Amino acid sequence: MNKQLDKLSNKLVNAFLKNKIIAPLPNKFTRKLKNAQKFRLACESKIKEPIIGFKAAGTAIPVIKKLKEKEPFYATVYKKNFLKNGKKVKINKYVLGIELEVCYLIKKKFFQSKKLVTRKNVSKYISHMAPCIEIVGYRQRKKGISSFGDLCSDFGANVKFIIGRKKRYKKIKIENLRTVISNNKINQKIIGNTNTVYINPLNSLSFVLNKMRKDKINLNKNFYVFTGSTVGVVPILAKGLYNGKIDSLGSVSTIIY
Repeated sequence: MNKQLDKLSNKLVNAFLKNKIIAPLPNKFTRKLKNAQKFRLACESKIKEPIIGFKAAGTAIPVIKKLKEKEPFYATVYKKNFLKNGKKVKINKYVLGIELEVCYLIKKKFFQSKKLVTRKNVSKYISHMAPCIEIVGYRQRKKGISSFGDLCSDFGANVKFIIGRKKRYKKIKIENLRTVISNNKINQKIIGNTNTVYINPLNSLSFVLNKMRKDKINLNKNFYVFTGSTVGVVPILAKGLYNGKIDSLGSVSTIIY
């Protein structure tokens, strides 16, 4: 199994780096989240690209319950997949959809502390906050989601992140902000709320930071944490301009082609 894991992780890493699509991974690597985590870590260990941050995934509590999981998971985000506001993203038929998220820029002093991160003390680590769009999808010839392992094993299924204007962090009512993502060309409009993100984005952020600490990750630099979708996975029904807006935080957009 270790030889197969090594061989398949090499294939997926190559697909990740060269924007290729491969055959679906065997179920034994994706059905259970524990095995998918192991596979993801094997892939990430082989990538020498700069790391920009980390993403939370599977943060919708109804989905956690439906798929019989206990908590979300997280995955690494690389600089090559990080774009400025308004940039274009080319998609293929294995893209699952588009998400609208709250992201935080975390100070590198986080790595100097060993204390448990909580809702009460997490603010001291935050430098800036911003709205963000994530394009989610596979590097494999498969569609749909049957388990968290499907997403986790494929680099957390993150294809691209597009970040809006950053604002210096201040305390706002992050647990109940209206969000909307739309493509006006086809009258597609999905309304959401930040309270769908693992209770709220700060709770999701705390979860990721504690997992990073447990896994002994140390970048020794500022980094981003993307906290999960406020609108679910929205199908991309047409190419063109997608706009996202989070009340009190700002807007972000991308051109899908």
